[in-house]
Amino acid sequence: MTTDLGRRIAARRTAAGMSREELGERCGADARYIASLEDHVALPTVGTLARLAEALGTTVGALAGTRADPGPARPGRPPHTEARPVVLGEEECRRLLGVRGIGRVAVFTADGPAVLPVNYLVVDDGVAFRTAAGTVLAGAAGTEAAFEAERIDEVAAKGWSVLAVGVLAAASRPDVLEGLAEAAHATPWAGGERTHWMTLAPDRLTGRRVEYRP
Repeated sequence: MTTDLGRRIAARRTAAGMSREELGERCGADARYIASLEDHVALPTVGTLARLAEALGTTVGALAGTRADPGPARPGRPPHTEARPVVLGEEECRRLLGVRGIGRVAVFTADGPAVLPVNYLVVDDGVAFRTAAGTVLAGAAGTEAAFEAERIDEVAAKGWSVLAVGVLAAASRPDVLEGLAEAAHATPWAGGERTHWMTLAPDRLTGRRVEYRP
């Protein structure tokens, strides 16, 4: 049973072009909780409602139905400021990667470069993701690859990007596979049997953030 609150959250999220996973990441909630709010009767706390409103570019009152919705916020930079790229240190790059979500893996194939999206998680000093045996990514084991993750906030006109470059490896040790399976918090968006774990320990880790300064 969908509530008015659930319909308003879903409508705002769809208008913003966000998935449930993306909205969950922005407000510190699991995608399953977002689904529960949208599709079932649920009573979020005031704090959760405030974080949802901020992530969706609206107000608590608009989501709760107590005042008119101001409509989607328009993208744009803060007044009297200039956009400047900021180079991120390794520690900050690792922290941002820890947000998890969706990243892209770039590999070389016989037909040229290929860039593929993956659900990923951070393990030790690297990243790990699932694919299926016989795929392009599985076949790239032992070769150099690049992994990129980013977050773009079009409303605030800001964002960051982190790039990790290293050698792809297929995880095979039973204890490692068990740990990866336990750490995974979402099923791959591509669906299907994707139980082939790949890891990338970066030899180079770089990142940039766009900030606005006077």
